[in-house]
Amino acid sequence: MLNRRLFLQGSALIGCSAAAHPLLSTATFAAAPGENRLVVIILRGAMDGLDLVQPRGDAGFARYRPGLAALAVGAEGGALPLDGFWAAHPGLAGLMPLWAAGELGFVHATSTPYRDKRSHFDGQDLLEAGTGMDVPMGLAREGWLNRMLQGMPGVRSQTAFSVGAEEMLILAGAAPSASWAPASRLELSAQARLLLDHVYHDDPLFRDAATEAVELSADMAPGEAMGGDANRQPLKLAEFAAARLREETRIASFSIGGWDTHRNQPGTMKAGLRRLSDTVLALKDGLGPVWGQTTVLAMTEFGRTVRENGSMGTDHGTGGAMLVAGGAVRGGRVHGRWPGLAEADLYAGRDLMPTSDVRAWAGWAIRGLYGLETGRIEGSVFPGLQMGSDPGLLL
Repeated sequence: MLNRRLFLQGSALIGCSAAAHPLLSTATFAAAPGENRLVVIILRGAMDGLDLVQPRGDAGFARYRPGLAALAVGAEGGALPLDGFWAAHPGLAGLMPLWAAGELGFVHATSTPYRDKRSHFDGQDLLEAGTGMDVPMGLAREGWLNRMLQGMPGVRSQTAFSVGAEEMLILAGAAPSASWAPASRLELSAQARLLLDHVYHDDPLFRDAATEAVELSADMAPGEAMGGDANRQPLKLAEFAAARLREETRIASFSIGGWDTHRNQPGTMKAGLRRLSDTVLALKDGLGPVWGQTTVLAMTEFGRTVRENGSMGTDHGTGGAMLVAGGAVRGGRVHGRWPGLAEADLYAGRDLMPTSDVRAWAGWAIRGLYGLETGRIEGSVFPGLQMGSDPGLLL
């Protein structure tokens, strides 16, 4: 059976054009009951949590990273002091007012159950599927956000179409959701629109999907469809997500790439964290009065090695960090149990030891935002997870 993506890709036959392959991830959305909003940002490429929020009070940090730790804390352009132990990367300077307001926090020494294989693709699949290592890679084709929606009454899709890109795994599944790619712009002449309406008048799936795609594209000003500006791409995703979240949408997810820092990590991280900061601030500005009911979780597939390599970078590791933001979070703190960077405390002698599961933090966010029972979260949303006690991530 033809799906909507194939229809839209083939629609040039009736006079419309769309980007054949967008330069970035889709954004996925779903409407759900209640007023709380959840935004999940996947940071593709294994972001270095030890650089995101730096354990300056641990002597091992400077010992293992003499080059990456060289910036003075508090100096102009240097690391940003959070307390007597932690400092934030200078690329997060734009978010420090949120930290001061208690609307920004971090989770450290956390990871998915993924271990040792260090494949970006497998790691991202496991992160979005929300499963353990007992599910063979490639078979987990349903996302944890979708399984969450399956357990909530009154869930419905707000935008039932996909243009030019695959859906994110995190929202794939039986519950209704939709995808949108800002790199795609649908253009139809008046005659082509009439033909489209005529051909699919009696097919509600294609008719409704095409109608929403055309209407959304019409809302975009000429030239607004995304081009190759990597700095603007996540910003447009955030602006679009915020506009939908102000209305009926309650769940949004998108990704930001570019975190694989095998070399020249200082430059890559600074630019990437500025993009991430701008994205979070765009969400805050766009959400306006509902920011106070919003939780943003930014997570990555795995961390990076404790030791810097010879190219001023780091290699694929295990334990990492999450960024959390929003008016609903308990910010102004670094959550999680710090394992230390002594040789005996490292995972496999090379990586930050995970002391928590990314899924547990997401699970407690779901519990706080939408009231799902812990048994359902552990049994259905994140099969096999043991959430433990409430870590106090949300207010």
